[in-house]
Amino acid sequence: MRSFFRTPLGALEPATLRNIALVCLADALVGASFGAISVSGGLPLWVPMAMSVLVFAGGSQFAAVGVVLSGGGALAAVATGLVLNARMLPFGFTVADVLQGPWWKRLSGAHLLTDESAAFVLQEKDPHRRRAAYWTCGLALFVVWNLAVLLGAGAGGLIGDTDALGLDAAFPAVLLALVLPSLTDRRTRTAALAGAAVAVAATPYVPAGLPVLLALVGLLLAGRPAPALSVPAVQPGPMPKDAVR
Repeated sequence: MRSFFRTPLGALEPATLRNIALVCLADALVGASFGAISVSGGLPLWVPMAMSVLVFAGGSQFAAVGVVLSGGGALAAVATGLVLNARMLPFGFTVADVLQGPWWKRLSGAHLLTDESAAFVLQEKDPHRRRAAYWTCGLALFVVWNLAVLLGAGAGGLIGDTDALGLDAAFPAVLLALVLPSLTDRRTRTAALAGAAVAVAATPYVPAGLPVLLALVGLLLAGRPAPALSVPAVQPGPMPKDAVR
């Protein structure tokens, strides 16, 4: 936490803070939907709350609860959540520079790793802004998500059919808006489009969570950056005697 407080919020652009606030708003809708679905499906209130605090991964939480509510066992629910959350492994390598200090600080920071926090880090180049973006987004989402899940679970079945409200579209729409600025780079755009095509094609045939992992093959089509051409420096040699006038 100390590394976060060493990086003031003033290091972030107002547009970044506004985008973080919009992400929190969208995730609040999704969190309320998760809480309502869990309780209305028959789970006790403490289950979605414990998952939100200890797991803090919206996609994995939805997948695990979906398995349980459809009659699956606890082991199948845990395995589904782990498969879906395995996408965080490459994200961890990407944002490793923002987690500094003793192991317990890095462990607590890793708990805040989400798709959104990683996306905001990737938009920043300066180390101080990267750290500020990660901690600001991560902490804000953690608080908002858990409060929203509590409110949604408290409402229970009063929300009714959450799919009819279109709440399930808020999460992917926010992520798409976050990654659009990165698609101006040709190599990034090629990798993203190839990965999306693979994920969409695999969705009807593989379990939930695997299409996201299979999308990583898009990185193979991005290619390597062209090496910078280096021109060897020409060292001046001795001037011929006959060249002196």
